[in-house]
Amino acid sequence: MNALYKSIGISKQAVHQHAIRQGKLDKQLAVLVREADDLRSEHPGCGVEKMYHTLAPDFIGRDRFIDFFMGMGYRVRHKKSYHRTTYAGSHYYPNLITGMLINGPYQVWQSDITYIRLGERHYYAVFIIDVYTKKIVGFKVSDHMRATANVEALKMALKHHPAPKIHHSDRGSQYIYEPYVSLLKSHNCALSMGLIAQDNAYAERVNGTIKNEYLDYWKAESYTQLVKNVSKAVRHYNNKRQHDHIFKKTPVAFETEVLALDQHNRPMATIYAEGQQKMVWASSPKPFLAQQALLAPNCPIVNYKND
Repeated sequence: MNALYKSIGISKQAVHQHAIRQGKLDKQLAVLVREADDLRSEHPGCGVEKMYHTLAPDFIGRDRFIDFFMGMGYRVRHKKSYHRTTYAGSHYYPNLITGMLINGPYQVWQSDITYIRLGERHYYAVFIIDVYTKKIVGFKVSDHMRATANVEALKMALKHHPAPKIHHSDRGSQYIYEPYVSLLKSHNCALSMGLIAQDNAYAERVNGTIKNEYLDYWKAESYTQLVKNVSKAVRHYNNKRQHDHIFKKTPVAFETEVLALDQHNRPMATIYAEGQQKMVWASSPKPFLAQQALLAPNCPIVNYKND
């Protein structure tokens, strides 16, 4: 091999460095293809050039991006998802929460991504919600669908709240992004994923609430204004909006009241796949555990206090 390298005028070190660079590029492209599939599933008619401006990858130029995805068959609507054949199975996590009983915050979080149209462009918002209190614990608005936005939302949530026992999401590529998974696992948080949209209904409902009840009325004229409007909407949602499923209280007020209760006197909540949550005040959780024993184990009781 040394003789071959010498004959073509390159060094062994250069070949080794090229292999490292190529390996890194292959991993980045694999993530990018999964993100492109997610984008196409929401916007089937999105052209390749528009895909580039939406995803805004920072490691590949526009022309090379277009050539790559044209070569992958993205000229028309992509029917066979690349990541389903290359990354099937091992990157998904089972649904751990359907039928689960919870009795406090920081037990189950759900997350989802939604698009927000502003003029001729689409922007994206990531929300993370505490299923029990309905509180938005983390969020991020971005001009792309890369998983780094999800990481920022998760960091916000973990900075201001104890880590949950379980993090639940859909099967979007952003939620199997290695830094995202590693951050959750470093906080001893189990990962859970739903197969269909209804399995992630709590987070999806938040998307609709923020857009339909706030952003549709606060007409942003720029990306900067949109970021401010989303932040304002989250504050209103958490501190001012009353929720029927938490006794017509705001998420923040409900969280404060529940944390002040003894853990055995807190309302029990059952998580249903369709996203409807029934909550009953109880002096003891035992009757409810017996009723739901065949559905799923209850979440380990935690007794966090506000800092």
